[in-house]
Amino acid sequence: MQLLHLDSSVLGTASVSRQLSAEIVARHQALHPDITVVSRDLAADPALHLSGAHMAAFQGVAADDATITADLLKGNAYMDELFAADVLVIGAPMYNLSIPTPLKAWIDRIAVAGKTFQYTEAGPEGLLKHKRAFIASSRGGVYSAGSPAAALEHQESYLIGLLSFLGVTDVTVVRAEGIAFGPEAKEAAVARALADIAAITA
Repeated sequence: MQLLHLDSSVLGTASVSRQLSAEIVARHQALHPDITVVSRDLAADPALHLSGAHMAAFQGVAADDATITADLLKGNAYMDELFAADVLVIGAPMYNLSIPTPLKAWIDRIAVAGKTFQYTEAGPEGLLKHKRAFIASSRGGVYSAGSPAAALEHQESYLIGLLSFLGVTDVTVVRAEGIAFGPEAKEAAVARALADIAAITA
């Protein structure tokens, strides 16, 4: 079994999403001692955002820029790691109501027609079947269903929709929200998330 662990927070050791994603990985290691973990710190080593040069390369035009060439190779590695993974663990804090841009850059490299999804007469079909995903979500405010700000949430819903579009429908969200409401609120939110992680089963 192989697990792909992605982090995208820029806060380093102060990051709640990183704390939660690490705990999810540790839980899987406890449940599956033989599991192989591949980690990507997307904030520390981000891919470039898509450009005209990238699109030209995707169409078969040879890249003559060393930076673009290296970035294309990074994108290929992203795809290989994704295909090899049985489990995805995605650390995803909410930034400005959505996800961090390094995580979006990763998505733009792996959401590729003909590879991870395809269009059919019946509509789009995800090609990443039989994978399980865990989203380690953190956010300063409260945006969960039923809250006054729920309509502004474009973080978890985007990731769940994107993963489903690619064929990954077994998705678990571990959430710590309201962490900007003070130390006690943060501690309580993290404690609830850690309890959810402890309840993860094989």
